Amino acid sequence: MNKKPHLIDVQPIRSKEQIEDMKWALKRHCSERDYILFLFGIHTGLRVSDLLQIETQTIVKLKRKKRKEFKIKEGKTKKERIINLTSIFDEIYSYTQTLKSTWLFPSRKGEQPISKIQAYRQLQKAGDFASIESIGTHTMRNTFGYWFYKQTKDVAMLQEILNHSTPQITLKYIGINKEEKDNILDTFQI
Repeated sequence: MNKKPHLIDVQPIRSKEQIEDMKWALKRHCSERDYILFLFGIHTGLRVSDLLQIETQTIVKLKRKKRKEFKIKEGKTKKERIINLTSIFDEIYSYTQTLKSTWLFPSRKGEQPISKIQAYRQLQKAGDFASIESIGTHTMRNTFGYWFYKQTKDVAMLQEILNHSTPQITLKYIGINKEEKDNILDTFQI
């Protein structure tokens, strides 16, 4: 009998206060690397597998460019995507100046990036300290999508950024449909 491993139902972080709590917990109880991974993830919506493949030089080379963006070929979709780091570039660049590794998110065990499992463990640990449930590596991508939609209401652009096939998938993915339904049903009365 083949059983699939139990996957937690990760959700976006829907409160700015909880995002700040998560950042604090990552800095205080994990490491600068893990904090930057989270920051990068919630500002770009990249999958953790793509984040972990970014090299330090990719960021360092942006210093002399006016636009703080680079191209990446997504592992899952094989599509190219432009990643804009303008709003968080200074913080990420400062972090790169402390690295001696090829990888932006280096493992302490040899010359390689951290594993997806290690990224998950660190996010879980910080989530525990910040009292945030349902945290996983996909939380970063969900959180990006949630806040992008909240700020722009542009589901078509978000669908394109996340490389989803339909707007419905995008809205379900970021938990908007459920949240809106819950808000209406919580106060619905005849």
